[in-house]
Amino acid sequence: MLAVTVPAAAGFADLVKDTAETFGWNLKLFLSQVISFVTVAILLRRFAYKPILNVLHERRDRIAESLRNAEKIKQQLAEAEKHHAEILAKAHAEAQKMIDEARESSAHLADRQMQEAIAAAEQIMARARETSALEHERTMAELKRQLGHLVVDTTAKVTGKVLTPEDQRRLQEEAARQLAS
Repeated sequence: MLAVTVPAAAGFADLVKDTAETFGWNLKLFLSQVISFVTVAILLRRFAYKPILNVLHERRDRIAESLRNAEKIKQQLAEAEKHHAEILAKAHAEAQKMIDEARESSAHLADRQMQEAIAAAEQIMARARETSALEHERTMAELKRQLGHLVVDTTAKVTGKVLTPEDQRRLQEEAARQLAS
């Protein structure tokens, strides 16, 4: 190992001076460069770095705010979807209820219409029976009358005599009584 010894303080200053001259170092030039560097650094810091840093801080704050807003929007969207699903479920339940009510109403209406149709059919049947009975009575009356005339004509031909209106009436009534029984 090589040991370097440092001469006394005066020797050290000479050594520094010799080294500085060897490398071309000038104290005045060095101080002017330090002053220029410090001035440029202060100016850059004030007019370039601070505005850039402020813009970066503002941008970081806006990004953070956007992320918070995105999270809020996500939550609101989830709530809206949940609310939408609830509304759809409620609407589906109401629609099903309406369908059930319509079916029930339809069944009730069908029953009522069936009862009305049965009642109308019974009325038609009753009217048909009445009409048939009336027609039967008319037919029977017509038959009795025609039979009475036939009996009178036959009796007149068999007996060979002309019957009086009184005889004709009596024969017709007697024929009608025999038909009735």
